[in-house]
Amino acid sequence: MSKENFIPLHKLCELYQVEMSFFSNLSEVGLIQITTIEQSLYVDQDKINDIEKMIRIYHDLNLNIEGIDIVFNLLQKITDLENELITIKNRLRFYEN
Repeated sequence: MSKENFIPLHKLCELYQVEMSFFSNLSEVGLIQITTIEQSLYVDQDKINDIEKMIRIYHDLNLNIEGIDIVFNLLQKITDLENELITIKNRLRFYEN
């Protein structure tokens, strides 16, 4: 497996000043997927925006992992509903014209 699409967890720990256990706990509740390559832990670089949101929630709101899970899932639902609303509005415009 190639490392080029992954970010090492130890670098994220240094950069965002969080413990490795923070990422382990996020993985345990299913918020992130940790990949092991050559005995080092990595996360997919495509998920960095989600990880940054979770870290901001953790630092700014001082929430535990369960709270992060709830807030992050609610944010995902809001995004899904906004996308659905845009789709419905576009359909409505099509039928109005």
